[in-house]
Amino acid sequence: MSIILETREVCKTYGSSKAADHISLQIPQGSIYGLLGPNGAGKTTLIRMLTTITKPDTGLILFKGEPLQENHASRMGYMPEERGLYKKMSVLDQLLFFAEIKGVKPQQAKITAKKWLARLDMQTWENKKIEELSKGMAQKVQFLTTIIHNPEFIILDEPFSGFDPVNADLIKDLILELNKNGATLLFSTHRMDNVEELCDYLCIVDHGQVKLNGEAGGLRRKMFKNQYEVGYLKSVSFLEDYLQPISSVQTADGRNIYTFQLQNSSEVEILLSLATKKGDLIHFSEALPTIHQIFVDTIKNNSNG
Repeated sequence: MSIILETREVCKTYGSSKAADHISLQIPQGSIYGLLGPNGAGKTTLIRMLTTITKPDTGLILFKGEPLQENHASRMGYMPEERGLYKKMSVLDQLLFFAEIKGVKPQQAKITAKKWLARLDMQTWENKKIEELSKGMAQKVQFLTTIIHNPEFIILDEPFSGFDPVNADLIKDLILELNKNGATLLFSTHRMDNVEELCDYLCIVDHGQVKLNGEAGGLRRKMFKNQYEVGYLKSVSFLEDYLQPISSVQTADGRNIYTFQLQNSSEVEILLSLATKKGDLIHFSEALPTIHQIFVDTIKNNSNG
């Protein structure tokens, strides 16, 4: 597994506050990597160091095995949470400007910009000033300025902020396409559903420290509590049975889902046999923790500790 970006014991202090406290992580090349944490956890400080905007006080950052230098930033794309477009500049000129400062030649920049505008059905907006656009349309332009130079490594800070569901899905599709074409993406968000859908790896930071880090599916499996779900279209009763549900919910589409806490793997077959006798079983699965649950549990455990 190739590592595109690595931090080794990286520290950054502002006054008496440790914004980054011995952070070590590895981002595999070709992955989608989620950087999660509550407000003030140190995510933005870390991102600013990864993009060479600021430097760590101590520790080492490597880009493709080399100590991170300012020239590496031209191979990255960064979409900050606080958007940074020039309001008096037209959409096309904005894209050309950002492409050229990343080293793209003017003629190629124009071809690429027009290609992306056509792709997002924005050709008729290319001469509009940013101040004339809706927030969602301006967000699209911001996204395009991030990828216009075909970066190897893309950092997206709250990329879905301000998008309606249709445009959020459009950006998700573009993220997956960029990844399929070889780009590595790191994104920071509070939208756990997007992390669940997109991320291969995740890192949870709090108080400037890494609290959890690894492959997303492996972390869900590691934190599995041997709970199982069974579901029916109609409610059923388990009152007379050996196994009892620890919770039951009715979903918005009318399904009745019961969750069981099993003591060992031998009880799985017992539960399945019992569940099939109760009626028309439509759902039986492991209740793997969601990324949301993992995040909340990690932050709560950190606070309690």
